[in-house]
Order: sequence, then C-alpha cells, then structure tokens
Amino acid sequence: MKVIDTKLQDVKIIEMDVFGDHRGFFTESYSKEKFAEQGLDFDFVQDNHSLSSEAGVLRGLHFQKGEAAQTKLIRVVTGAVLDVIVDIRKGSPTYGQWEGFILSEHNHRQLLVPKGYAHGFVTLTPNVNFMYKCDNYYNAPADGGIAFDDPDLAIDWPIDIQKAITSEKDKNHPTLKEFESDNSFVYGEI
Repeated sequence: MKVIDTKLQDVKIIEMDVFGDHRGFFTESYSKEKFAEQGLDFDFVQDNHSLSSEAGVLRGLHFQKGEAAQTKLIRVVTGAVLDVIVDIRKGSPTYGQWEGFILSEHNHRQLLVPKGYAHGFVTLTPNVNFMYKCDNYYNAPADGGIAFDDPDLAIDWPIDIQKAITSEKDKNHPTLKEFESDNSFVYGEI
C-alpha cells in the first residue's frame, strides 16, 4: 500500500497493491488494519455506489454539514472520472483551493477526502461505476453543496460545463463566498 500526499491539506491518494496476470487482476481495495498502520484510522460505516451511463455527467460539489460531515474513500470500478475536491474549512492553509485527480478502472487509485471538503466528479467515459466508503451515515437535512461553476474557484473541468449532464439540484448550489456565512466547517474543529 502506498499513501501519496496531495497539495491539499489532509487529502491522500491511496494505491493498493494490484496483482495481475492473463486472467485479469486482484486487489485488496480496503484493509482497516493496513490503513491504520499508515495513520489512516477511520470507522467506515456506509458504502455508496453510483452509475453514470454517459460521459460528461457532472455530479457535485457535495458535502454533509455539521455532525453529519463525512470522510470518504473514493474509487472508480469501471470507467474514468476527473474527481475534484475543494477545501471549505475556514482557517485551513488550503481553504478555497481545489485539486483534481484522475480515478479510473485502470489506475486503481483511491482518494481519501477528509471532512470539510466539497466533492464532485465528471465522467470521462460512459458507464462509470463510482464507489465510496463514508465514516458517517447520509443525513438528508445536512446535505450541502457548492456551485461546480463558481467563477472564483475557476475549476478546470475537462468538458464544456454548459453541456454537462447534471441535476437541477447541482445547478443551484451557492458559490463558496455565498456559503462562507454558514460557518459549518472550521479547520481544527471537525
């Protein structure tokens, strides 16, 4: 298992060992023991799975507020995405910064996203099976989001976002500045 730091505070890329031959491959996608040995000790309680049938599906940027905040361990089982996260923890050294990561069935990379990050992705291929573990249960009243097209964030999506396939909900999230007054996330307190 290899843990790679990113430019964003507390965000990690995880590369598990992959054993392949002419039949395909085997990988242990998660081991609580191996993660804990790397200082990544989370109690994951829920697995989520989404299917995006077309390239150009854009989901996000989502998070759970308050007591419902979630750490996520994300991976792509089929297809490929550009996964984007934004640090929304006030006082964080990387507050308001974003980073994108290619996650795919071929690179087997996983992304560990701590509480206090808005998360989204755009599919680069059709038929993307996207899975993630959470250390807290989904709570509908705590659901939140930031606009994927926030001009201040200037996320470099690899598609024309005017043509993105997205939900009505995702089209109507506030910008980060509009969300700032919420005070849901303060660095060091979550």
